[in-house]
Amino acid sequence: MGGRPVSIEISDYEGERTGIRSQADGGIVTQLRLDHASLFLRPTLRRVPDVTVEPEYWTTVGTGRTLVFCSVYADSFESFETALEIDPTITDPVLTDRYADRRVYRVELTDCAVTFISATAEAGGRLLDLSSTRTGWQLQLQFPSRDDLVEFNDYCRERDISVTVDRLRLSDDEDDCVVALTEKQQELLAVAHEEGYFDVPRGISQDELADRLGVSKSAVSQRLRRAIGELCASKLS
Repeated sequence: MGGRPVSIEISDYEGERTGIRSQADGGIVTQLRLDHASLFLRPTLRRVPDVTVEPEYWTTVGTGRTLVFCSVYADSFESFETALEIDPTITDPVLTDRYADRRVYRVELTDCAVTFISATAEAGGRLLDLSSTRTGWQLQLQFPSRDDLVEFNDYCRERDISVTVDRLRLSDDEDDCVVALTEKQQELLAVAHEEGYFDVPRGISQDELADRLGVSKSAVSQRLRRAIGELCASKLS
């Protein structure tokens, strides 16, 4: 737009970046379950245990209002929406979109809500995966060091947030940040494979898989989607 062209040397962006602090080598990847009576959406998850909630993103607007957009998987959304209306951790729930297998809602956090996303970032952690359980949240996090993980755990302990470690492993240069499947995803894939879900014709339907595992059809659908997505990402990237 009338200015002089700027020449950018490729060498400026390749090779070692000595001026940038790196946390890319090593670290710890952990899978945790968090529970607290006032965790974000926890009252709703207790009332509607068969629902699966996957937060998409957070944003802060206006005078500090925090909005969260969530994908929700359920066989029936009526009971979920009823629970939302009386959940003290959120206010002003809004249905923003519908899909064949899920709905998207926007909610606003209240002062009652106990959260953990900011604490993850403050401890140097990276959120790799987040989904609901029947009583709280399951997270997959990557921390630069053990001390950073301890810092996050201390934050939770000081606020009486229960922390259960399901999996813990070291990350290395060849890891490519590929996160292992959750135990529920592994169980589902194992049963689906054994029963011929991936055969042509299929030996078992999603409804039958749901009955076999004692979960809702929506839970089977979203676990399959996420598990296959994780496998594709690890093998094709």
